[in-house]
Amino acid sequence: MAHEGFHEDSNLLSDFTKDYHRIIQSTIEELEAVDWYNQRAEAATDPQARAIMEHNRDEEIEHACMGLEWLRRNSPKWDAMMREFLFKEGSIIEQEAITTGKASAADAAEVKPQAVNAPTGVLSIGNNK
Repeated sequence: MAHEGFHEDSNLLSDFTKDYHRIIQSTIEELEAVDWYNQRAEAATDPQARAIMEHNRDEEIEHACMGLEWLRRNSPKWDAMMREFLFKEGSIIEQEAITTGKASAADAAEVKPQAVNAPTGVLSIGNNK
């Protein structure tokens, strides 16, 4: 797994690949921290404690976004995929179908997600103010 260190002998890897791994590792850690702080904030009964954990969660979101931006700037594939999927309206699944050629824009509306017990049209992790 990425978080367990280099998968290959680090002597065989370029400096870029080592930094790429480090950014991915750091971004994973930041996303884990976002999840932990979000859970702790939701469970907190003291409003001050909740506010601190929400603040900490939001700082970790900032850090995760910085890692993603580094990946975008340093990888044409990350850049292309982010431009394709981020900051778009409508169904993410439909956008993927169009991007991969599985559907045209006209018939993408008929592509429906097949997730079980998933809410439709809404993704929520709670109040992220």
